Amino acid sequence: MHREKIKLSVEIPDKNYWKRLVSCQEACPVHTDARGYVRAIAESDDELAFRIARGPNPLASICGRVCQAPCEEACRRSAVDAPISIRALKRFATEKGGAESGRKTPLSVVESVRRIATENAAQEELCHITKAQSDGRLPRAEGQPVAIIGGGPAGLACAHDLALFGFAPVVFEMEPKPAGMLYTGIPSFRLPREVIDAEIEVIKRLGVSMRCGTTVGQDIQFDELLKEFSATVIAVGAKYSRGLNIPGEDGLGVHGGVEFLRKLSMGEDVQLGRHVVVIGGGFTAMDCSRSSIRFGVSEVVTVLYRRTRDEMPVSDLELEEAREEGVDIRYLVTPLAIEKDAAGKVTGVRLQKNRLGPPDADGRRKPEPVPDSEFLQPCDTVIQAIGQQTDLSFIDETRDGLTFNEWGLIDCHEESLATKVPGVFMAGDAAYGTRVIIDAVASGKKAARSIYHYLTKHHVTIGLTQTHEDLGRYGREAGYEAVDRIVIPRAEAESRIADHTSSVELGYDDTNARLEASRCLDCSVNTIFDGQKCILCGGCVDICPTQCLKLVPLKDLNLTEMQQQKASACIGEDWEDSSAIIKDEEACIRCGLCARWCPAGTITMERMKFAEEWS
Repeated sequence: MHREKIKLSVEIPDKNYWKRLVSCQEACPVHTDARGYVRAIAESDDELAFRIARGPNPLASICGRVCQAPCEEACRRSAVDAPISIRALKRFATEKGGAESGRKTPLSVVESVRRIATENAAQEELCHITKAQSDGRLPRAEGQPVAIIGGGPAGLACAHDLALFGFAPVVFEMEPKPAGMLYTGIPSFRLPREVIDAEIEVIKRLGVSMRCGTTVGQDIQFDELLKEFSATVIAVGAKYSRGLNIPGEDGLGVHGGVEFLRKLSMGEDVQLGRHVVVIGGGFTAMDCSRSSIRFGVSEVVTVLYRRTRDEMPVSDLELEEAREEGVDIRYLVTPLAIEKDAAGKVTGVRLQKNRLGPPDADGRRKPEPVPDSEFLQPCDTVIQAIGQQTDLSFIDETRDGLTFNEWGLIDCHEESLATKVPGVFMAGDAAYGTRVIIDAVASGKKAARSIYHYLTKHHVTIGLTQTHEDLGRYGREAGYEAVDRIVIPRAEAESRIADHTSSVELGYDDTNARLEASRCLDCSVNTIFDGQKCILCGGCVDICPTQCLKLVPLKDLNLTEMQQQKASACIGEDWEDSSAIIKDEEACIRCGLCARWCPAGTITMERMKFAEEWS
């Protein structure tokens, strides 16, 4: 049978192409140069690693423990075997250089943070503005007071950057301690309280005031903040659980997931029975189930999820840890009702089995009920962890001039996060609904930049410039391409569940951190070909261990009209009879063998560097 030959499409690299190759940085909402600090760890430069990790992220120490790590999902090492343990290496960097390290005082970390912010150590607008302020090219804020409602990751990140810009931010937090859901919603076995405290102390020393135990709408009214402060940021988190809206939710022994975790974090007494059922399949559900194990459940904790493992958002590692600790997980079941006895006490959950149907709006296959499949799951405690919502009841639309959208959130501009009321901005869950921690940090920083522009009337336009650094005799660690991902050490299940404050992950030691970091493909390094020197011998193709290079006739490539015109201009009308070397970037491991072998000196290994310029 005759088959038509499929032509390959090619892309001519430009600065956006090279920038996109560093996929870990592109995937990070605050654009942390993960490759940079990972390679710094591999080269034993721990101070540089900390500065790179901390530059764009005021909660780097916290994220090193609990970030959902979109950078790892994007890591190009996955094409070889497994992604780099970027989050764990961030923790290693902050434990070496952060306030929680014990090696530095909070004041010395503050001095380091100020230096980072003015030396453009990270490619993002915080450094850009503060550097321009220190050089006198942009005005420093004159201490204008800014109110921030909510002391979670969005509010803290916003306050941090505003303080560096020269404002006087004041955080209003309803809980007795700052950090919002970081403190009340994440168990201490995943996020030690001393790490939170150390991070908060640095932010406070930058000039951020915090009024804890203050609820806007009760202790102070929203319209009072508008009169007292030059700008206001609404950064309240999603601190309240959604209900299932099924019979029996009012039973004794039914808890909301975030409320349950808050009570445990604040040291309140929570009565758990012998058999706890947790409904949900997300991070909160896992935290509730694992916390229940630690707080006295005598028999079993069962997680009920209406979809399959493939649809669960939690990582394989977290699921593995939960199972090690004794959590039982049942898939493809939907709660229909919570059963109670005559006294109103929970006795079980009535369930229905599911099967997967077609995908829903999010691309996940929608569960459908299996006929005649109802059954009872006995239990005496039910924790509902199916989702969270934000309380914005302190806003009066008529009085305050703000409007709500169809999702019950306040209308705001997607980029500036400004509302229709001048000087009022949104951030975090209140701006776009429930997302992960690093998204909240990114939105808080975005709000801070918008406030700077609003109050100083100076807008900063960022332009990207690209430079190439020839690395000369480029080399890599011996055998780096064959090193398996280093398992993150963790405590034995029996010992960690005996103490609810005992950390599960123990972190890398120096040896394992440097070995794991050595696996990084260093994606900002690229093979650059000088077409004027190339003799098309094909030696680079032959020596490439991953076969990422190919020597092909130009006529076999699916070139765009513009690419054809360029080929014709460079080669002549018979350009189709010429050949080209094409490269599969996904397969390249940056080993440099092609550059070392090339007899014509055609190939150089060059690092792409990007700098932001303001105008």
